[in-house]
Amino acid sequence: MEPFLLKPACKASIWGGTKLKNRFHKEYPGDVISESWELSVHPAGLSLADSGPCRGTPLAELIQSPAVLGRSAAAFPAFPLMIKWIDSQRPLSIQVHPDNDYAMAHENDMGKTEMWYVIDCEPDAYLYYGFSREISREEFARRIREDSLLDVVKKVPVNKGDVFFIPSGTLHAIGPGILLAEVQQSSNVTYRIYDYGRLDSDGLPRQLHIDKAIAVTCLSPAADVSPTPVPLVCPQDELLASCPYFAVVRQTVTAPRHGAGDPASFHALMCVEGHGQLQTAAETILLPAGATLFVPADSGPFTLSGNMTLLDVFVPDPALFSVSEPVSSR
Repeated sequence: MEPFLLKPACKASIWGGTKLKNRFHKEYPGDVISESWELSVHPAGLSLADSGPCRGTPLAELIQSPAVLGRSAAAFPAFPLMIKWIDSQRPLSIQVHPDNDYAMAHENDMGKTEMWYVIDCEPDAYLYYGFSREISREEFARRIREDSLLDVVKKVPVNKGDVFFIPSGTLHAIGPGILLAEVQQSSNVTYRIYDYGRLDSDGLPRQLHIDKAIAVTCLSPAADVSPTPVPLVCPQDELLASCPYFAVVRQTVTAPRHGAGDPASFHALMCVEGHGQLQTAAETILLPAGATLFVPADSGPFTLSGNMTLLDVFVPDPALFSVSEPVSSR
Protein backbone atom coordinates (compact mmCIF):
# COMPACT_ATOMS: atom_id res chain seq x y z
CA MET A 1 0.00 0.00 0.00
CA GLU A 2 1.28 3.49 -0.88
CA PRO A 3 1.56 6.36 1.64
CA PHE A 4 -1.48 8.60 2.12
CA LEU A 5 -2.48 11.74 4.00
CA LEU A 6 -4.80 11.50 6.99
CA LYS A 7 -7.99 13.47 7.58
CA PRO A 8 -8.49 14.00 11.31
CA ALA A 9 -11.48 13.88 13.62
CA CYS A 10 -11.61 17.36 15.17
CA LYS A 11 -12.89 18.11 18.67
CA ALA A 12 -14.05 21.31 20.35
CA SER A 13 -13.74 22.08 24.05
CA ILE A 14 -14.02 25.17 26.25
CA TRP A 15 -10.22 25.48 26.36
CA GLY A 16 -9.56 25.24 22.60
CA GLY A 17 -8.39 27.97 20.24
CA THR A 18 -8.21 28.96 16.57
CA LYS A 19 -4.69 27.89 15.56
CA LEU A 20 -5.69 24.47 14.23
CA LYS A 21 -8.20 26.13 11.91
CA ASN A 22 -6.28 29.27 10.94
CA ARG A 23 -2.67 28.00 11.00
CA PHE A 24 -3.08 24.30 10.15
CA HIS A 25 -6.27 24.73 8.07
CA LYS A 26 -8.22 21.98 9.77
CA GLU A 27 -11.85 21.68 8.70
CA TYR A 28 -14.48 22.01 11.41
CA PRO A 29 -17.88 23.74 11.50
CA GLY A 30 -17.14 25.75 14.65
CA ASP A 31 -14.59 28.52 15.16
CA VAL A 32 -12.71 26.72 17.94
CA ILE A 33 -10.82 23.43 17.66
CA SER A 34 -9.19 22.00 20.76
CA GLU A 35 -7.90 18.69 19.35
CA SER A 36 -7.28 17.28 15.91
CA TRP A 37 -7.10 13.47 16.13
CA GLU A 38 -4.73 13.01 13.20
CA LEU A 39 -4.16 9.26 13.46
CA SER A 40 -6.89 7.46 15.34
CA VAL A 41 -8.73 4.17 15.12
CA HIS A 42 -10.47 4.82 18.46
CA PRO A 43 -14.29 4.76 18.17
CA ALA A 44 -14.46 8.16 19.88
CA GLY A 45 -12.90 9.74 16.77
CA LEU A 46 -11.85 7.96 13.58
CA SER A 47 -9.36 9.45 11.13
CA LEU A 48 -9.72 8.81 7.39
CA ALA A 49 -7.43 8.44 4.42
CA ASP A 50 -7.30 11.83 2.70
CA SER A 51 -5.39 11.05 -0.51
CA GLY A 52 -4.84 8.22 -2.95
CA PRO A 53 -7.27 5.51 -4.08
CA CYS A 54 -8.49 4.85 -0.51
CA ARG A 55 -9.45 8.47 0.18
CA GLY A 56 -12.42 8.66 2.54
CA THR A 57 -11.84 5.19 4.00
CA PRO A 58 -11.44 5.00 7.81
CA LEU A 59 -7.90 4.24 8.86
CA ALA A 60 -9.32 1.46 11.05
CA GLU A 61 -10.28 -0.44 7.88
CA LEU A 62 -6.96 0.11 6.14
CA ILE A 63 -4.78 -1.33 8.92
CA GLN A 64 -6.41 -4.74 9.11
CA SER A 65 -3.50 -6.34 7.27
CA PRO A 66 -0.33 -7.16 9.27
CA ALA A 67 1.60 -6.21 6.14
CA VAL A 68 0.33 -2.63 6.52
CA LEU A 69 0.94 -2.50 10.27
CA GLY A 70 4.36 -4.12 10.42
CA ARG A 71 5.65 -6.76 12.85
CA SER A 72 5.88 -4.59 15.97
CA ALA A 73 2.44 -3.01 15.65
CA ALA A 74 0.79 -6.30 14.67
CA ALA A 75 2.11 -7.88 17.88
CA PHE A 76 -0.37 -5.82 19.91
CA PRO A 77 -3.88 -7.20 20.44
CA ALA A 78 -5.26 -3.75 19.54
CA PHE A 79 -3.83 -0.77 17.67
CA PRO A 80 -1.44 0.79 20.18
CA LEU A 81 -1.29 4.52 19.53
CA MET A 82 -3.04 7.77 18.65
CA ILE A 83 -1.67 11.09 17.36
CA LYS A 84 -3.12 14.57 17.91
CA TRP A 85 -2.53 18.27 17.46
CA ILE A 86 -3.68 20.25 20.52
CA ASP A 87 -4.33 24.01 20.77
CA SER A 88 -4.87 25.27 24.32
CA GLN A 89 -6.08 28.85 24.27
CA ARG A 90 -7.03 28.34 27.94
CA PRO A 91 -5.58 25.85 30.45
CA LEU A 92 -6.72 22.25 30.48
CA SER A 93 -8.01 20.67 33.66
CA ILE A 94 -5.58 19.16 36.15
CA GLN A 95 -5.91 15.51 35.20
CA VAL A 96 -4.44 12.03 35.21
CA HIS A 97 -4.69 8.89 33.07
CA PRO A 98 -4.80 5.35 34.48
CA ASP A 99 -2.56 2.45 33.50
CA ASN A 100 -3.76 -0.45 31.38
CA ASP A 101 -4.91 -2.69 34.23
CA TYR A 102 -7.04 -0.03 35.92
CA ALA A 103 -8.46 1.33 32.66
CA MET A 104 -9.47 -2.11 31.40
CA ALA A 105 -11.07 -3.02 34.73
CA HIS A 106 -13.00 0.24 35.15
CA GLU A 107 -13.43 1.74 31.65
CA ASN A 108 -13.02 -1.16 29.20
CA ASP A 109 -10.35 0.90 27.46
CA MET A 110 -6.57 1.08 27.40
CA GLY A 111 -4.57 3.19 29.80
CA LYS A 112 -2.80 6.26 28.53
CA THR A 113 0.87 7.12 28.45
CA GLU A 114 1.62 10.12 26.23
CA MET A 115 4.28 12.58 25.10
CA TRP A 116 4.09 16.23 24.08
CA TYR A 117 6.18 18.15 21.57
CA VAL A 118 5.73 21.91 21.85
CA ILE A 119 5.34 23.44 18.37
CA ASP A 120 4.76 27.01 19.52
CA CYS A 121 3.78 28.87 22.65
CA GLU A 122 3.12 32.35 23.95
CA PRO A 123 5.61 34.15 26.20
CA ASP A 124 5.60 32.87 29.79
CA ALA A 125 3.71 29.70 28.78
CA TYR A 126 3.67 26.91 31.34
CA LEU A 127 2.23 23.52 32.11
CA TYR A 128 1.72 21.37 35.19
CA TYR A 129 3.74 18.17 35.44
CA GLY A 130 3.63 15.97 38.54
CA PHE A 131 4.10 17.16 42.11
CA SER A 132 6.68 19.56 43.51
CA ARG A 133 7.31 17.11 46.36
CA GLU A 134 6.09 13.71 47.49
CA ILE A 135 2.71 13.79 49.21
CA SER A 136 0.51 11.20 50.88
CA ARG A 137 -2.79 9.99 49.49
CA GLU A 138 -4.48 11.62 52.48
CA GLU A 139 -2.91 15.00 51.70
CA PHE A 140 -3.84 14.60 48.03
CA ALA A 141 -7.50 14.04 48.94
CA ARG A 142 -7.47 16.88 51.48
CA ARG A 143 -5.98 19.39 49.06
CA ILE A 144 -8.58 18.48 46.45
CA ARG A 145 -11.34 19.12 49.02
CA GLU A 146 -9.76 22.37 50.23
CA ASP A 147 -9.00 23.68 46.73
CA SER A 148 -5.26 23.95 47.45
CA LEU A 149 -3.98 21.29 45.03
CA LEU A 150 -2.04 23.76 42.88
CA ASP A 151 0.16 24.55 45.90
CA VAL A 152 1.88 21.16 45.51
CA VAL A 153 1.74 20.71 41.72
CA LYS A 154 4.93 21.40 39.76
CA LYS A 155 4.56 24.36 37.36
CA VAL A 156 7.03 24.11 34.46
CA PRO A 157 7.92 26.89 31.96
CA VAL A 158 7.45 25.91 28.33
CA ASN A 159 9.45 26.83 25.23
CA LYS A 160 9.18 25.92 21.56
CA GLY A 161 10.71 22.49 20.91
CA ASP A 162 10.31 21.21 24.47
CA VAL A 163 9.45 17.54 24.96
CA PHE A 164 7.50 16.09 27.88
CA PHE A 165 6.87 12.40 28.51
CA ILE A 166 3.85 11.64 30.70
CA PRO A 167 3.57 8.04 31.91
CA SER A 168 0.18 6.84 33.07
CA GLY A 169 -0.46 7.93 36.65
CA THR A 170 1.34 11.29 36.23
CA LEU A 171 -0.74 14.32 37.21
CA HIS A 172 -0.53 16.96 34.45
CA ALA A 173 -2.20 19.81 32.57
CA ILE A 174 -1.36 21.82 29.47
CA GLY A 175 -1.33 25.54 30.21
CA PRO A 176 -2.77 28.36 28.06
CA GLY A 177 -1.25 29.57 24.80
CA ILE A 178 0.40 26.31 23.70
CA LEU A 179 0.25 24.50 20.35
CA LEU A 180 1.63 20.99 20.56
CA ALA A 181 1.75 17.53 19.05
CA GLU A 182 0.62 14.69 21.29
CA VAL A 183 1.47 11.03 20.78
CA GLN A 184 -0.33 8.67 23.11
CA GLN A 185 -1.74 5.22 23.62
CA SER A 186 -4.99 4.60 21.79
CA SER A 187 -7.26 5.56 24.68
CA ASN A 188 -9.85 8.15 25.61
CA VAL A 189 -9.71 7.81 29.41
CA THR A 190 -9.07 11.01 31.37
CA TYR A 191 -9.79 11.65 35.04
CA ARG A 192 -10.26 15.34 35.82
CA ILE A 193 -9.15 16.40 39.29
CA TYR A 194 -9.47 20.20 39.22
CA ASP A 195 -11.00 22.49 36.57
CA TYR A 196 -10.82 26.06 37.95
CA GLY A 197 -14.58 26.08 38.67
CA ARG A 198 -15.44 26.24 34.96
CA LEU A 199 -18.87 25.46 33.53
CA ASP A 200 -19.61 23.36 30.46
CA SER A 201 -21.67 24.44 27.43
CA ASP A 202 -24.87 23.70 29.38
CA GLY A 203 -23.84 25.97 32.25
CA LEU A 204 -23.08 23.08 34.59
CA PRO A 205 -19.82 22.34 36.43
CA ARG A 206 -17.59 20.10 34.36
CA GLN A 207 -17.49 16.51 35.58
CA LEU A 208 -14.65 15.56 37.90
CA HIS A 209 -13.42 12.03 38.68
CA ILE A 210 -11.92 12.47 42.12
CA ASP A 211 -12.12 8.94 43.54
CA LYS A 212 -10.66 7.33 40.42
CA ALA A 213 -7.93 9.95 40.19
CA ILE A 214 -6.91 9.38 43.81
CA ALA A 215 -6.72 5.64 43.09
CA VAL A 216 -4.36 5.93 40.11
CA THR A 217 -2.19 9.03 40.64
CA CYS A 218 1.52 8.68 41.39
CA LEU A 219 2.18 10.96 44.39
CA SER A 220 5.90 11.58 43.79
CA PRO A 221 7.56 14.18 41.55
CA ALA A 222 7.71 13.08 37.91
CA ALA A 223 11.00 11.39 37.02
CA ASP A 224 13.11 12.61 34.08
CA VAL A 225 14.73 9.61 32.40
CA SER A 226 16.24 9.08 28.96
CA PRO A 227 14.37 7.19 26.22
CA THR A 228 15.23 3.59 25.52
CA PRO A 229 17.37 3.69 22.34
CA VAL A 230 15.75 2.58 19.11
CA PRO A 231 17.42 2.29 15.67
CA LEU A 232 17.48 5.54 13.67
CA VAL A 233 17.43 5.76 9.87
CA CYS A 234 19.71 8.81 9.79
CA PRO A 235 22.33 9.68 12.42
CA GLN A 236 21.23 13.35 12.43
CA ASP A 237 17.71 12.40 13.53
CA GLU A 238 16.86 12.85 17.21
CA LEU A 239 14.99 10.35 19.36
CA LEU A 240 12.55 12.32 21.51
CA ALA A 241 10.64 9.58 23.33
CA SER A 242 10.17 5.83 23.36
CA CYS A 243 8.02 3.32 25.20
CA PRO A 244 6.44 -0.02 24.31
CA TYR A 245 3.56 1.72 22.49
CA PHE A 246 5.36 4.33 20.40
CA ALA A 247 8.65 5.96 19.51
CA VAL A 248 8.98 9.55 18.30
CA VAL A 249 11.93 10.81 16.23
CA ARG A 250 12.48 14.39 15.08
CA GLN A 251 13.63 14.67 11.46
CA THR A 252 14.90 17.86 9.84
CA VAL A 253 14.45 17.72 6.06
CA THR A 254 16.53 20.21 4.05
CA ALA A 255 17.73 17.89 1.27
CA PRO A 256 16.02 14.93 -0.43
CA ARG A 257 15.69 11.83 1.78
CA HIS A 258 15.01 8.48 0.21
CA GLY A 259 13.03 5.82 2.04
CA ALA A 260 10.59 2.95 1.79
CA GLY A 261 8.20 1.05 3.99
CA ASP A 262 9.61 -0.40 7.22
CA PRO A 263 8.57 -4.07 7.68
CA ALA A 264 8.85 -3.60 11.46
CA SER A 265 6.20 -0.85 11.69
CA PHE A 266 4.11 1.67 9.84
CA HIS A 267 5.33 5.26 10.24
CA ALA A 268 3.28 8.43 10.72
CA LEU A 269 5.03 11.63 9.64
CA MET A 270 3.73 14.81 11.29
CA CYS A 271 4.84 18.06 9.66
CA VAL A 272 5.28 20.38 12.63
CA GLU A 273 6.98 23.23 10.76
CA GLY A 274 7.82 24.26 7.20
CA HIS A 275 6.54 22.38 4.17
CA GLY A 276 7.62 19.76 1.69
CA GLN A 277 6.45 16.78 -0.30
CA LEU A 278 6.62 13.02 -0.59
CA GLN A 279 7.18 11.64 -4.05
CA THR A 280 6.33 8.07 -5.04
CA ALA A 281 6.37 6.45 -8.46
CA ALA A 282 2.65 7.17 -8.74
CA GLU A 283 2.07 10.60 -7.16
CA THR A 284 3.36 13.64 -5.32
CA ILE A 285 1.84 14.33 -1.91
CA LEU A 286 2.23 17.86 -0.56
CA LEU A 287 3.05 18.18 3.15
CA PRO A 288 2.17 21.59 4.59
CA ALA A 289 2.62 22.34 8.28
CA GLY A 290 -0.08 20.49 10.22
CA ALA A 291 -0.34 17.56 7.79
CA THR A 292 0.07 13.95 8.91
CA LEU A 293 1.11 11.24 6.47
CA PHE A 294 0.66 7.49 6.99
CA VAL A 295 3.42 5.31 5.55
CA PRO A 296 2.35 1.63 5.54
CA ALA A 297 4.92 -0.98 6.47
CA ASP A 298 4.65 -2.46 2.97
CA SER A 299 5.01 0.87 1.17
CA GLY A 300 7.26 1.10 -1.89
CA PRO A 301 10.15 3.57 -2.34
CA PHE A 302 9.56 7.29 -1.85
CA THR A 303 11.50 10.55 -1.57
CA LEU A 304 10.93 13.31 0.99
CA SER A 305 12.02 16.80 0.00
CA GLY A 306 11.49 20.40 1.03
CA ASN A 307 12.34 22.39 4.13
CA MET A 308 10.44 21.00 7.10
CA THR A 309 10.57 19.48 10.55
CA LEU A 310 8.83 16.14 10.90
CA LEU A 311 7.94 13.96 13.84
CA ASP A 312 8.33 10.34 12.77
CA VAL A 313 6.05 8.17 14.93
CA PHE A 314 6.19 4.37 14.85
CA VAL A 315 5.89 1.27 17.03
CA PRO A 316 9.31 0.11 18.29
CA ASP A 317 10.48 -3.47 18.63
CA PRO A 318 8.82 -4.92 21.78
CA ALA A 319 12.07 -6.76 22.57
CA LEU A 320 13.68 -3.43 23.47
CA PHE A 321 11.46 -3.12 26.54
CA SER A 322 11.57 -5.49 29.48
CA VAL A 323 8.33 -4.30 31.11
CA SER A 324 4.81 -3.93 29.86
CA GLU A 325 4.42 -0.36 31.08
CA PRO A 326 6.44 2.51 29.53
CA VAL A 327 9.35 3.81 31.52
CA SER A 328 11.25 6.12 29.17
CA SER A 329 11.40 9.79 28.27
CA ARG A 330 13.88 12.42 27.23
